[in-house]
Amino acid sequence: MNKTYLVFKHEFLHAIKRVGFVVMTLIVPVLALLAIGVYELVTTLTEPSVNAVTIVGYVDEAGIFSDQTDQGLIKLIPFVSREDATQALVRRNVSEYIVIPAEYTSSGTIQRYTLAKELVTPPITAYFIESFLTWNLLKDDVSPEIITSIVSPLNLEVTRLDENGDIAQEQGNIGNIIIPAIFSLLLSMAFMFGATSLISGLGEEKESRLIEVLFSSVSVRQLLIAKVLALGTAGLLQVLVWLISAPLLLSLASSSFGGFLSDIQIPANFLVLGVVYFILGYLLFAILSVSLGGISSSTTEAHNLSMFYILAQFVPLWFSAGLINFPNSPVWMVLSIFPVTAPVQTMLRLGVSDIPAWQIATSIVLLGLSVIVGMFLSIKIFRMFMLMYGKRPSLGEIIQGLKTA
Repeated sequence: MNKTYLVFKHEFLHAIKRVGFVVMTLIVPVLALLAIGVYELVTTLTEPSVNAVTIVGYVDEAGIFSDQTDQGLIKLIPFVSREDATQALVRRNVSEYIVIPAEYTSSGTIQRYTLAKELVTPPITAYFIESFLTWNLLKDDVSPEIITSIVSPLNLEVTRLDENGDIAQEQGNIGNIIIPAIFSLLLSMAFMFGATSLISGLGEEKESRLIEVLFSSVSVRQLLIAKVLALGTAGLLQVLVWLISAPLLLSLASSSFGGFLSDIQIPANFLVLGVVYFILGYLLFAILSVSLGGISSSTTEAHNLSMFYILAQFVPLWFSAGLINFPNSPVWMVLSIFPVTAPVQTMLRLGVSDIPAWQIATSIVLLGLSVIVGMFLSIKIFRMFMLMYGKRPSLGEIIQGLKTA
């Protein structure tokens, strides 16, 4: 045990002193603080533009559009001719102008002129122009209340209830996925860097024959357990920094930015599950990396083979749009249970919808079993093939070796 601790201490200190580890640990809180600071500085030095009124000119060739020219964020001013409107636009007296042709009521088409290069009309501009047109078309026949309902027919507010019919503490909010999504991405990167670091370290020790010296002092079991636990502890320290800083940064961001950020709710079990899934996920990836390090003839070969499970963990992030639109699809349930994708997929789902307790329990149990069985097999593989140089054993040789070991 003393030898295991010595190797653990050496590997842990070596891991946390690496520049890449320090940068990866601090980059998220530092970048978030910088973003908040820059936003505060910009809003202090400049006038807020949220409530600024945009001046839009219009030429009414139909002769029926004169009311409701003040549309809140947009104010429309009339011009007698297109030439006058064009001159006003060139002189920047208006930001743009529209022409309502005489046949508008039959064609439904208006022309918009602007100096900006745009692919499509900004939605907010289109909305207020449509509101202006609708009000003037209906003003003589429909009450103002009905016109308001036509212009904005739906303001859908959704309230989530718990099983007792009371208002639930956690309400749905598109912003709720921000923290889980960022954490899932960081989790994937931590697994990737941890796996590659372990493979590189083992490869260097194997190629320099240092591994033979180590085996003369410690057993294979002691060496592997110490390495895996050292990098895992360093990674856990990294994750704890992210998890602890997340609520603090969210509080600062909501007070600075406001809006939907102030309504973001971090799931109650997010912190606990974040730690649990990191530990189990990291151990699984470390065990897979140890196995590859043992059978590969070179570090490059091991890195190439590791891409299979490293890229697989990013699958939930690649298809996260589908998770938002179809949160209860069986595909996400499978990815939440499959050990390689379970940590990232489960953390993503926490921000979108409730996850049944049995799925979380099944996921954790399968991850735990994978770690236990994987550790047992990886020690055997490492012991048999780590000192083999020049060639990688075939799958048949590995299976036969496991049977006879």
